[in-house]
Amino acid sequence: MSTVSRAADRIESVPFLTRDDASLLLVLPGLFVFSAFMLFPVLYLLGISFTNAEPANLFAGEGVVAVLTFGDALFVGLSNYVDVLTDPQFWNSFGVTWLFVATSVTLKIGASLAIALVVTSDLVRGKRVLRSLIIFPMGLPPIFTITVWRGIFSSAEFGLMNQLLTAFGASSVAWLSGRWTAFVAYNVTEAWLAYPFMVIITVSALQDVPEELHEAAVVDGAGFLARFAHITLPSIKRPVLFASILTSAASFQQFLIPFVFNQGGPARANELIVVYGYREALSFQQYGRGAAISIIALVFIGAFMWLNVKKGKLADGVND
Repeated sequence: MSTVSRAADRIESVPFLTRDDASLLLVLPGLFVFSAFMLFPVLYLLGISFTNAEPANLFAGEGVVAVLTFGDALFVGLSNYVDVLTDPQFWNSFGVTWLFVATSVTLKIGASLAIALVVTSDLVRGKRVLRSLIIFPMGLPPIFTITVWRGIFSSAEFGLMNQLLTAFGASSVAWLSGRWTAFVAYNVTEAWLAYPFMVIITVSALQDVPEELHEAAVVDGAGFLARFAHITLPSIKRPVLFASILTSAASFQQFLIPFVFNQGGPARANELIVVYGYREALSFQQYGRGAAISIIALVFIGAFMWLNVKKGKLADGVND
């Protein structure tokens, strides 16, 4: 008998406790840890969003009670949410963020699928070495990688991208000074950071595609594109969709790339929503407003992930 079963039987022996009650008691420690490290910060953030919290009043007073009651911060109701939702900069950040999610995820899926097809092909030698090189970026600190890419997209003549353009006879580009050139730089860097994860998922999915299906299609005269469209894609759709949802959430919360590159510039034009919330909370010291931005972002990304899981039928069979 396992330790868990013995514990459940021991708890069940207590009067007025059923086996369901015993199961509930067994998960209480895990629920406590979850509440302490996940649920409480979210609830505290939600509480701050209904106040005029700022450094001068949020931590006023002494002791834990003062902090938990938001110090001298005053309840302002939905004022912060109204201010945020009527701020044109919020809607600019909101739109740029979703555009960034759409473009970066599309780039990541396309690049990762192409790389995965190469490293799983029978025509390629040294596939183990290639796979090791592919996951190498995952071992590097993101801030280091982003700083290197910032140098690559430097507006100076010695920037690597500008040297490549000059080598092909084109003129250099002020990458981080233009809105859309900086946006392209964001996308390329984000794709570099995330493609190892996407490639790992895609390679695993490709290895599960039955070889018999491809052999039968070859016998029927199907070419590579036909086999890819009618066999490969349908077979790997669910794993790739799952990975895409996860990387979409990561893209939505991207902070380091725009902040390190040009702080969401030029002139806040590329200020993703997390950078916008950070600036409002810490640069302008409006904690309540920053908390409201975070809650709004949390609601949207939660709805996005739920909708994709629901429409993609990724949860089918969970309750079976």
